[in-house]
Amino acid sequence: MITTNRLQQSRFARGCRVCCCILLLFTGLSLCNVALAGEYSDREAAQQVIAAAQEAGVDPGWAQQLIDAAERQQSILDAISRPAEKTKAWYEYRKIFLTDRRISEGVSFWSDHAGSLQSVAVRTGVPAELVVAIIGVETYYGRITGSYRVIDALATLAFDYPRRSPFFTGELEQFLVLAWESGKDALALKGSYAGAMGYGQFMPSSYRAYARSYEGDGAPDIWDNPADAIASVGNYLEAHGWRSGEQVVIDGVADDPDPAMFEGGLKPKKTVAALALEGLEPTDPLDPAGLATPLRLEEEDGVRYWLGLQNFYVITRYNHSAMYAMAVWELSQAIAVAREGS
Repeated sequence: MITTNRLQQSRFARGCRVCCCILLLFTGLSLCNVALAGEYSDREAAQQVIAAAQEAGVDPGWAQQLIDAAERQQSILDAISRPAEKTKAWYEYRKIFLTDRRISEGVSFWSDHAGSLQSVAVRTGVPAELVVAIIGVETYYGRITGSYRVIDALATLAFDYPRRSPFFTGELEQFLVLAWESGKDALALKGSYAGAMGYGQFMPSSYRAYARSYEGDGAPDIWDNPADAIASVGNYLEAHGWRSGEQVVIDGVADDPDPAMFEGGLKPKKTVAALALEGLEPTDPLDPAGLATPLRLEEEDGVRYWLGLQNFYVITRYNHSAMYAMAVWELSQAIAVAREGS
């Protein structure tokens, strides 16, 4: 819930900005628009968000106070314009996550939470090492969960990032509902520059749809309770179609494939047999009638090929990037091997 002190601080800050504008007028400077860039209260789009939250049961006065407290963050707009998946080659991206330290800390996280991981694996069919790897990639096992206030991140992107405003406007609405229903201090919750939260970096809509309490009671605490975070990641993957016991990705051998083959998106659409006719075959036997996604990623010594299967596609539902899914998969396998050898 919004605390009195935080609201008073927010009102004081707004008052200070108004005073600054008055002072600048006297000094001949015209910087009021900059000084007030974080004020969203009077925008029509903000009022629409409040109205949508009200329809979901949120008190509109409370929602208005929360929007009043939101502040524009230029660093968020800078960060979202250069995601690593779009600025790095695969071999560079891979080096971020496949490190000795991240692998060893993954083994430690698994040991510390072995009971929860085993239980969730049994419930969902999602291997423990995969849940560990996602949490490892997302937040370094809960150590780096983001320093931005979620309300600032979502308001900034909803109202000042036109390219993806509809998505973040929806997430801002979901956040208001989430905070209202859970009783969380909405101004204290922090996350990534995109508003993702907790060990597994759930967006508000994903939290409301897929977050689960490990014990099955109360609002899931993905911020401070690793068991709830583990249960939520496992449930997310299961809900998106994880197939227990099936393979994830297979190495491929390419014979002059058409580059257009790799531009069809992440969802498996072509059969293994059809891909073979187009010049990409698996190195291990696969059902010729099974569906797969052709993958081509740049390594330091050239291009490497794979066939992504249904479970690979499920990982991309967490982050719509083949490089992300490959990093998660390779990290999961490295952690499993290291744990067996420890």
